[in-house]
Amino acid sequence: MTLQGPAAPGRIRSFVCRPGRATRAQRRALETDWGRFGVGTGDGTLDLDAIFGRRAPRYLEIGFGMGDALLEMALANPEYDYLGIEVYEAGLGRLIHRLARGDIGNARAIRGDAVEVLEACIAPGSLDGVFLYFPDPWPKKRHHKRRLVRPDFASLVCQRLKPGGRFELATDWADYAQHMLRILAATPGLHNRAGAGGFSPRPAHRPVTKFERRGQGIGHGIWDLVFARDGPVRGAGGEIDLCRMPVREANRIMVSNAADVF
Repeated sequence: MTLQGPAAPGRIRSFVCRPGRATRAQRRALETDWGRFGVGTGDGTLDLDAIFGRRAPRYLEIGFGMGDALLEMALANPEYDYLGIEVYEAGLGRLIHRLARGDIGNARAIRGDAVEVLEACIAPGSLDGVFLYFPDPWPKKRHHKRRLVRPDFASLVCQRLKPGGRFELATDWADYAQHMLRILAATPGLHNRAGAGGFSPRPAHRPVTKFERRGQGIGHGIWDLVFARDGPVRGAGGEIDLCRMPVREANRIMVSNAADVF
């Protein structure tokens, strides 16, 4: 059911496991309906066509909380498939319960560490979009090392996107917004849909969650970022995928290609 053992040596997780607070109904949903709406992570790369029983555009939400946004998007877009990753039992149980109650077939839940799931279970170039809405900002400076959006994570997401696939993020912490903007702007293979240094308007398909409304109620601003994966670029030996290259080498190729244009 889960891919959540000890963190790899040298890697700090972006979450802290807390005692479960799931309700009886949520625990029952996990026991009775996980087989249909939950996805196991023990067998390597997931066969998403088999899991959903069709071939369709695929979107992944990381840290879906109580599942409100994921459920709303799945209901609004029955022609798309949605995966959600979460570590907390209450959120997993609530989403599974609501999927089962509504017989919603285009959404699935995964329990585990998002980095480990992306690395071990999601095939490169298989996702049309990855959503990261209101991740824990870890506001204290000594905790910044726990922030999920780091260079290695941004590169991993880039690799899992199809060319043209979008990485969409939202936060209500100004400092984290600038941090995410810097990291993504420096990630080879991604470009900012709003232009260099820009934030995007809220995408029309992104639901406004209770968490977001609560932040706005206490005066927090909201910052959205939309980055897209570039296609392969021309190199000396043929087409090159910048997402899979060391940053320094990828930047050298991009500079060389820009010089060729001019």
